[in-house]
This record gives sequence, C-alpha cells and structure tokens, in this order.
Amino acid sequence: MRPLNVGLIGGGKGAFIVQPHQKAIHMDGTRRVVAGALFPDPKIALEEAANWPYPIRGYGSYDEMIAANATLPADEKLDYILIVTPNHVHFDPAMKAIEACIPVFCEKPLCLNLKEANRLVNAVREANIPFGVAHTYLGHWTTRFSRYIVSQGLLGRIRWVDSSYIQGWLATKLEGTGCQQADWRVDPKRAGGSGCGGDIGTHALMHLRYITGLDVTKVSAHLETFVEGRALDDHFTAYCQLSNGGKALVRASQICIGSKNDLGITIACTKGTLVWKQENPEAVTIHLADQPDRVYYRGAVKAGDGFLPENDNWLDTLLKEPTIPAGHGEAFHDAFARLHRFFEADVRKWQVGQPFARDGSNYANIEDGWMGLDFIQACVESSKRNGEWMNLGKPNSEP
Repeated sequence: MRPLNVGLIGGGKGAFIVQPHQKAIHMDGTRRVVAGALFPDPKIALEEAANWPYPIRGYGSYDEMIAANATLPADEKLDYILIVTPNHVHFDPAMKAIEACIPVFCEKPLCLNLKEANRLVNAVREANIPFGVAHTYLGHWTTRFSRYIVSQGLLGRIRWVDSSYIQGWLATKLEGTGCQQADWRVDPKRAGGSGCGGDIGTHALMHLRYITGLDVTKVSAHLETFVEGRALDDHFTAYCQLSNGGKALVRASQICIGSKNDLGITIACTKGTLVWKQENPEAVTIHLADQPDRVYYRGAVKAGDGFLPENDNWLDTLLKEPTIPAGHGEAFHDAFARLHRFFEADVRKWQVGQPFARDGSNYANIEDGWMGLDFIQACVESSKRNGEWMNLGKPNSEP
C-alpha cells in the first residue's frame, strides 16, 4: 500500500505537541508527513518548512495547502490533515478541510465553543468523513484493556469514578516569562472559557467516558484561579452525575508543585475496583474483595486466569495486537501511534467506500469532541453560579 500522506497545520517555532504526533505518524511506515502550513505568518511558515528535519512541501497558510491539494496528482494528495494549533485555530481549518473532502485529525479540544462544535458535527455527518480528536491517553494499550474489563462487567456495576489530571508547571506566572506553551493557554481568546479544565480536565473526562462507557449527565463545578492576575482557571473540580446513576469526580490542577503529568482513574464497582495511572502506563491494578490484588502488565496478560474469561473475541483481538514484549516500556509516543494507526485504517476504508468505525471505540470522534465542549461550558456556568447543578446535552441530531 502507498503510505498515507499527512499535512500539518501548526507545529512551527518549537511547538511541543507536533513532535510526538509526527514521530507517531512515521512509526509504522504506512503514514508520512509530506506538507505543512506551520505558522500564522506566511514568511515564518515557509522558513519553518524549509528547516523541517526532513523534506516537506511548505505553504504560507492552511488555505493555500488545502486549495493546492485539489490540483495535485493522486499519489501526492493529502490523505488526512493533522491540526496542532492553539484552540482558537481548530474550527476554521477543520471546516475547510471537511469541505474539501479531506479527513481531519485534530488536537483537543475540538474548538472554542458549542456553536462551532455544532457546525463541525453537522459537517462531518453530512460528508460522512473520518474525523478524530487527539485525546492521547486513549491510545495506551492498558486504557483499552481497562475499557474491556469494565465494559464486560467483570467488576460489576459502576458506583463511583475519580478521574484526575494533576500538573504543577503553571504554579507560577510562567506566561509572564515569554513561554509560548503557557501564554496561549491562559488567554481566553485563544484557549476558550476554561484554562486548566479545557486543557487537561477534558483528558480526565474523556478517560472516564472511554473506559466506563458512561456519559456525564449533570455537573456541579468550581473553577478556581490561584495565580494572581490570571484570567482563566488553573484548578478545576467537577462533581458529576453519571448516566447509570453513579457519581464521579473529574478534577484537574496545574498548580500542584511536584506533579508532572499525573493522569489517573479509579473506578469503584460493586465487585471490585480498577486503578490506572498514566505515569505508570503499563499496569492496570484490580482490587477484588477478599482476594490478593491483581496487577496486569501490558504484554503479560493471560486469558482464563480466574478473573479474565477463557474465550472472548474482543479480548483475543486485544491480546494479539502486535506490540513489544513486556518489560520494554510502551508509553506516550506509542499511545499517539496507536491512535494514528486506527485513524489510518478508517481513512483507508473510507477511501474505497467501505464502512468505517466512527463510534469512538478506537479514538475520540467528533461527538466526543462535542461532549468535551458541552462539559466545559456547563462547568464554567456552574462555577459562576457557585456550584449549581447544570445538565449536559447530546450532539445535534442527524441532519
């Protein structure tokens, strides 16, 4: 098969998130970055492309890149576009790519607000085109394994979930030092209505939704700002009602000195509890009543062990996934690669007119992106009303 051609939107001038993405794109040899509109200033965009570590076609803007794609030979056309810009530059290139019939893989959050999100949901549905939202940590093998354990009811009914993402890098006013990564994240015009919640609280939310298969139906939230002079929250807490009647806490902080990227989830069920930590991503811990704890490591999981069933097609598929042997750690870049791998499979099916999975089972889809925006909007409003309970909705019905 010809490797899929990927075009970058954003990623120049030392942007962080493009690096794990572009490494993941090349990891399997079946995808490659061939083009980029890397910066808002056209001159800088072309300079960044010329200085890219390997040859790519540089464009002064994403409008130029999308327009040029229509006239390229078939084997040079972009098979999908990766958007790695700040939040306020997600909607426009995503919409223009969809209108040009180019699949999109977009960094989270989907866009700035629900008005934009509704338009994107309708456009993707009408075009019936692959669209993914890059919630990285869904790509861990152990995240998928956790989803299997919970969805099969091996731990019983879900009662309580604590999903959190704790960092410390914004404990001081880093945006005042010229730090590019901090600067846009604390700016409401570029980040949206929530800083910490929108940036990493949505990861905690998506991990909860993906592993449990449940939706958050109501929230009572408090968004707090501890660093003086900061316009957006740097500490985020949401108490949640779940769609099965259970309860959850979705929390995030960027002012906890000593914490790096501490994403974790605890799922307490009627028969046992599951615990997973991103900073130890190879392990899933299972606590069962009156039994020793079970710690499953990627690459060392066996069916029919007294907890996992003997014969199950979904588990068999999961265990047969080609990966490196246990003890050789998979982590951040592998999670990115797994998401791009599944997205590639859907793009290839779409290109030949075959049905493709758009149900969020392999990566966050357009509806998941919408739910993230709805969650943040409800939490912002709840916080303004001193924690008043707010209802969450569903994406627009089919057009």
